[in-house]
Amino acid sequence: MKYIFTYTLSILMAFSAMAQSDTEISTRAFLIGENEEHFESLVIEHSEQLLNVCNNSMDKAYDSWVSLLKDLEGFAEDRQFDLKGTKIWINIFWNADGSIRNIVYYPKPNSKNMDFALLSDFLSDFASSYQFTLTNEKPFSHYGSASFPTFYTFAQDK
Repeated sequence: MKYIFTYTLSILMAFSAMAQSDTEISTRAFLIGENEEHFESLVIEHSEQLLNVCNNSMDKAYDSWVSLLKDLEGFAEDRQFDLKGTKIWINIFWNADGSIRNIVYYPKPNSKNMDFALLSDFLSDFASSYQFTLTNEKPFSHYGSASFPTFYTFAQDK
């Protein structure tokens, strides 16, 4: 009887660990601190930075970043999701083909108060459908800041 209990407990613990692992992998967007082990593995796997992918061109990296933020804002408008007043630190992890693997973020102290579970769901939807203009031989990432609405203008917009 003692062995049956131990065996059953072992199976339950294994399923719990697998479920937690599947959740971490399937969650495309989350707050910093929610999935620390997954976040740490992303940082290691995506050691190549956006600036390196842009051949160390600050202008190209900045334009690419701003373009992504504008696309994110357009996606929010299409989905009628209100980002206005949202200010976050954001880390985006891209696969080598330019698709987004994960978005990890944290609200700034002066950001509007909102339901961050809804923001995570929204960012997951964006990550699932967005294709970045850049690709690379290896996965890459960028850590930056985002404030909405975006007021950036490109040189060609002037």
